[in-house]
Amino acid sequence: MRGCGARLVWLLVLVLAWLGPALGGEEEDGEVVAEEEDEDVLSDELEEEDGVLVLHEHNFARALSEHELLLVEFYAPWCGHCQRLAPAFAEAATTLRNESSPAWLGKVDATAQVALANEFGITSYPTLKLFRGGNRTHPLAYTGRMDAKGIVRWMQRRVGPSATLLEDATTATTFISSRDLVVIGFFKDLESEAAQVFHEVASEMVDMPFGVAEAAELFEAYGLSADTVCLFKKFDEGRADFPVDPMQGLDAAELTRLLRIHSLELVMEYTPETSDQIFGAKIPHHMLLFLNKSAPAQLELRDGFQAAAGAFRGEVLFVVVDVAGYGAEVLPFFGLTPAEAPTLRLVKMENNRKYQMDQDTFSDTAIRDFIQAVLDGKRKPHLLSAEPPEDWDTRPVKVLVGKTFEQVAFDETKNVFVKFYAPWCSHCQAMAAAWEELGERYKDHEDIIIAEMDSTANELENITIAGFPTMHYFPAGPGRKMVEYKSARDVETFSKFLENGGTLPEEPPAVPKTPENSTGSEEPSPLGVAETREEL
Repeated sequence: MRGCGARLVWLLVLVLAWLGPALGGEEEDGEVVAEEEDEDVLSDELEEEDGVLVLHEHNFARALSEHELLLVEFYAPWCGHCQRLAPAFAEAATTLRNESSPAWLGKVDATAQVALANEFGITSYPTLKLFRGGNRTHPLAYTGRMDAKGIVRWMQRRVGPSATLLEDATTATTFISSRDLVVIGFFKDLESEAAQVFHEVASEMVDMPFGVAEAAELFEAYGLSADTVCLFKKFDEGRADFPVDPMQGLDAAELTRLLRIHSLELVMEYTPETSDQIFGAKIPHHMLLFLNKSAPAQLELRDGFQAAAGAFRGEVLFVVVDVAGYGAEVLPFFGLTPAEAPTLRLVKMENNRKYQMDQDTFSDTAIRDFIQAVLDGKRKPHLLSAEPPEDWDTRPVKVLVGKTFEQVAFDETKNVFVKFYAPWCSHCQAMAAAWEELGERYKDHEDIIIAEMDSTANELENITIAGFPTMHYFPAGPGRKMVEYKSARDVETFSKFLENGGTLPEEPPAVPKTPENSTGSEEPSPLGVAETREEL
């Protein structure tokens, strides 16, 4: 079974803050089953719900022919992610209508309109696709934020030019002063391949304005002699230049990465407004300074933190977390309390490993040395572990924690089946009874152990949990082997897996009918999420 998730995070609170608004969520549909429909009712008439066109196989072609730009949501009525998106999608449709935009929004119930779902390769919900100029064969995948503002901005960039033409110094100056962040591409030939790549990037990066210039006076005014992309900002160094390589040209992915990195302040403060920027930049390491902003002595520590940041731009993002403010909610993820501030942690985003810096000094030199040691692999991660309950090994389902995991999971005389879960995970809650029943079934087997571990309170050095629930089987014998269980979450299938030595018989087990609002998927882990897993 495939599960929820798409990216790595360093705090539970940001599962929704980052993954939800920035990228939206999706649920895998499993087997598409057509619902009964009254063929006599359906025609090619275009009807609306809350300003959104209701589309089906009989009116889809008409909708494409009548609307130059049509963003279509393929959804399932039972999908929780779709239900959460619906109000934002309707709000975006209304906003675009009020602007007299040629961009329209439509929706297709993919569980009922199976032919359309198959035609456009719909395998998860919600899936959004943009149809332009009536073209039915090459829709564009939606890449914006899953909120009303993000949808509107994304569509607006596709209605008009993605970058504003700046013809003289006055228009350029006005454009630069209009926002805290603006991007201008200086190209001697606006029809060049590099200029076209620039426009492609502008179409996707809808959260900042893009301008374009070719006038010789503007090259001179900004001290340029060759094609260059410039990021103008009202903080830090004020301007960052990215020259176009005359041989290799402009790479869209690399330009996007550079703009994301340099659009951030050198030191960010973690707030509701900045969380999307912090994680959207996809910087591989985060250096966190936890402090109490109400304590003047702690505020002074930001100076050394700021001084150390410049040397690691693009590799390490420096973030200040106020333990007495918005940041208080993330402290449990790090095993911290407000009383432990000020303190420093470095997080590797690829595996969510956390590293603790010695607290005897907060100088910029000490911070730089610590970060470099982590980057060079000279520091071991700081791993969380709860204390084991007194009766942890007497229950049918053994309760593991970080400090007891090794001795149990890798006991060479036992076959150990472990569920890694999060207390808040609805999928984990749904399978809890089955796991307890499995424990009861095998509690008297000498060589089989059924166990579970709360992965929000315990971390393992060599095992990364990417989604909840995750089940791993550790067979008896030498070699520290581990097998991930990926099948149905019911007692009988679990038992077949165990009785067959950690594999399932070749014939596929019966797949239970997907209950309403459940896909049998996994919820994203606050410890990180894999690209193939769904998001919240």
